Amino acid sequence: MSIPVVTVGDSREDLVGRLERLHGPVSVVRRCNELAELLAACQGGLARAAVVAEGSEELTASLVDRLSAVGVVVLALTDNPEEKARLGGIGVAAELTGVDAAALASRIEAAVAVLAEDPRLRQRDNPGQPAGGTAAGPPNGTAGETAERSAEGRIIAVWGPAGSPGRTMLAANMAAELAAEGKSVLLVDADSYGASIAAMLGLLDEAAGLAQACRLADQGLLDGEALLRVAVPVVTKTGTFHVLTGITRADRWTELRAAALSLVLARARQVAEVIVIDTGFCLESDEELSFDTMAPRRNAATLRSLELADTVFAVGAADSIGVPRLVRGLAELESAVPHVSPQVVLNKVRQSAVGRSPERQLRDAWDRYGPAVPVSGFLPADPVSTDAALLSGSLLLEAAPDSPLRRGIAALVCAPVQRNRGSSVFSSTAKRRPKD
Repeated sequence: MSIPVVTVGDSREDLVGRLERLHGPVSVVRRCNELAELLAACQGGLARAAVVAEGSEELTASLVDRLSAVGVVVLALTDNPEEKARLGGIGVAAELTGVDAAALASRIEAAVAVLAEDPRLRQRDNPGQPAGGTAAGPPNGTAGETAERSAEGRIIAVWGPAGSPGRTMLAANMAAELAAEGKSVLLVDADSYGASIAAMLGLLDEAAGLAQACRLADQGLLDGEALLRVAVPVVTKTGTFHVLTGITRADRWTELRAAALSLVLARARQVAEVIVIDTGFCLESDEELSFDTMAPRRNAATLRSLELADTVFAVGAADSIGVPRLVRGLAELESAVPHVSPQVVLNKVRQSAVGRSPERQLRDAWDRYGPAVPVSGFLPADPVSTDAALLSGSLLLEAAPDSPLRRGIAALVCAPVQRNRGSSVFSSTAKRRPKD
């Protein structure tokens, strides 16, 4: 059975016509006048491949991702080397306009066979079979997402349920501690509801660095140098790291599309040893909210960040409201991103909310009533230190370098010798007290 193909534009020597006369593995079912018509035809299930003979400069990573999700591969014809490189960056195969019709047909056939392995397509064709990804897309999507796992940089995502458990505070100070160890670090504010990294660090946030990076990535124009140009350097007493600030208004969430963010993180792995992402709280699946399954995803930035992360820290407030929220949130996290094994961190631990020996009581209660995921760390409530850092627009390693909270955060992400599970910020403080 031949592969149905739709085309847009007229190529030199009428390559499309020669494809039609080939009577081989492909058949041209429609010639479109513009990309919008081509997109509508593909989403209507008319084709398995799209050949863009003219107007390839209008192709973006998000558009390619939408076509890939409905089982359509995209090939473009261009003689411009720079345009060919750009297209390759967004997942589009490019051929010269004078390519032989039989060679192009073989290329289409091979690309369709590769795309058929996409978990989203298996889920669409077999509704009872689990998909390999989430609402935001599969871990091994098609729009330039194949290089994330093979690159060197490591991604740490900091997530937590609603209620201000301390996601931003933890992410920012983790980045600072890693930079103090001499690592190159990129801090990314991917919270599409309440981005606040810029405010915490006293930065001007009009630029929305992550939105800029996503825009460049969507156009296939983002490389390592461009990424560092839109990132803001933050200099501390012990090290320097870069920040991609978040969107300035919640209604700009459409600028953080999953395909573009995947490309941004792929580039980030190439320029930084560690990428720390401050994510949003919501893990809700958008298919239940919209009839258009190809529409932009409200929570795509959070879901994609969690999918691509090498390590996920799930942080919750250590009180009678925050702990139940975290327990329910972990169940939602397992459902939304099944392959994630989070490291649980209980933040704002204090005797006034838990009682005497708060860490012991929290650990006992978690072991008895909580999920199977163990608690990896306890961070003490330290309002004096955090307020001092916020007031000065700095980080704990500058505002309160000897605070128990700063030591606890460093123990989570720095050298393994510091991560002795038998000790805690509470017990170590107690040992330093002089005996009566």
